[in-house]
Amino acid sequence: MKDKIVILNLIALFFGYINFGYSQNLDQAKKAIDAEQYEKAKTILKKLIAIKADDGKNYFFLGNIYLRLQEPDSALIYYNKGISVKIDGNWNYIGLGEIDLNNNNVAAAKTKFDLAIKDIKKRDYLEFLYIGKAFANATTPHYVEAVEYLNRAKKIKTKDAELEIALGDVAHKEHKNNDAYMAYRDALEIDHDALRAELQMAVITKNAKAFQEAVTLFDQIAVKHPNYGPVYRELAETYYLWANSAKTKYAEYTKKALEYYKKYMSLTDYSLESRMRHADFLILTKEYKALEEEANSMVSSGDVNPKIYRYLGYSSYENGHCDESIKALGDFMSKVEPSRLIARDYLYLALAKIAKANKEEGVIDDHILFQEAIEDINKAVEKNIDITNELNSVGLKLFKQRFYSEAVKIFEIAISNEKSNNYIYDNFYLGYALYFYYASQNDGTDTQPDIELLNAAEAAFGRVVEISPKAQDAYLYRARTNSIIDTKESKVVMIDSYESYVKIVTEKGDAEVEKSKKNLIEAYSNIAAFYLESNREKAIENLDKILLLDEDNQFAIDNLKKLKK
Repeated sequence: MKDKIVILNLIALFFGYINFGYSQNLDQAKKAIDAEQYEKAKTILKKLIAIKADDGKNYFFLGNIYLRLQEPDSALIYYNKGISVKIDGNWNYIGLGEIDLNNNNVAAAKTKFDLAIKDIKKRDYLEFLYIGKAFANATTPHYVEAVEYLNRAKKIKTKDAELEIALGDVAHKEHKNNDAYMAYRDALEIDHDALRAELQMAVITKNAKAFQEAVTLFDQIAVKHPNYGPVYRELAETYYLWANSAKTKYAEYTKKALEYYKKYMSLTDYSLESRMRHADFLILTKEYKALEEEANSMVSSGDVNPKIYRYLGYSSYENGHCDESIKALGDFMSKVEPSRLIARDYLYLALAKIAKANKEEGVIDDHILFQEAIEDINKAVEKNIDITNELNSVGLKLFKQRFYSEAVKIFEIAISNEKSNNYIYDNFYLGYALYFYYASQNDGTDTQPDIELLNAAEAAFGRVVEISPKAQDAYLYRARTNSIIDTKESKVVMIDSYESYVKIVTEKGDAEVEKSKKNLIEAYSNIAAFYLESNREKAIENLDKILLLDEDNQFAIDNLKKLKK
């Protein structure tokens, strides 16, 4: 009997050791995920599945990694395998529910979540915690439902660091920073080793633009935990933001940012996720040469997430490789759902096409390709109208190259957003381009350019002076435009515009008058000519002003003689 008891105790001890080791490995996988070492975490979880294939949590956490890496098809494989196993298979319904949320199928997601909690025990709370996380982490977050499930978990388990961090994350995403800070603080009180909570408290400081204080906090974490990669990523992002607000330190802080990001990469396992985050950072810091090299490296590795083609498309354009950019962005757009495309994807595709259409400097030699670019820009604006803020430089470059009709097409799209930061300038250059396009078409033949070009220019200049009454050049070109239109009504607008131009320039003082002498003579001459037959005094007044600027002006001399006879 004693021998049997000893044997039974040894068996119990053996299985207890296995379970302890298994638990430790699952914890190691979770720590690797927190440290953003995704390849390491995947390796651990795949080994656990091989050792203990009947535990659903292994499949769930592995699926979660793939979901985080934006590989939903791989995630789906593991969730579907996980729901059929004996132990904790229900967890995988949570992962399937998050995929439904990402596909905007909330009803299906809730059905999956109900299956996940259908048979749980009274004291089980982790399912509620991870359902809450699923609602918060979905492509379109559902914060109300997230908090509801997290609070259900908290009623069962009042003290859990992971739960407090999840509550803090939701509050942080909702910009409720005080609530977030308290939740992270509570997590640290429960578990002094809750690194993510400590990190997020410093992130709140960073987001408040207290960059020096944030760096100090991150440095403190780095001293205590020198191998914790995410702290170096946050230091990199902090120095990048700081560089953009302290322009005199831009080069110094950007260099530090890039160094910290290299440190972060060295502490991760160069997983696709960490490399993609690095690529995102290279976009922010405009390190396009490094970005193109990194994107090409990821493509050649065979571990290809479609997003890599986006990086390759952006960087190739910035480095002057328009053909490569068009191909890469075309590959990206063909490999992802339309919902994943953003305005910038279409903008970069358009920029690459414009560059290719204008391959021979000074010549648009592929008008079909240019028109495709215009269609892409329209798609970009449909995705996000704020992209119009970036069209001014595109149109201005074409204008300076004297591609007036092409510039018009860009500026016409740009002014579709009345709240654009460049709305006034875009209207001015629209009018400017239309004016010069009309002039370029007036080649002296019997065929006259379309007068509608001038009518559109008049409308654009009119919008400028309405919004910005001191825009002197808009008055000048509005006057010139109406002079060419040459109707009774346009002549009135012409005189009013010239007089407004004169008033603005003369009020600025002698230096501006001297600089604008030629344009002032033009204005006074046109005003005088308009009044020669109808208002002798006004005509003389303006002719005298011409002679003050140019005493040998023959037009003024001759007409004053006639008027003073």
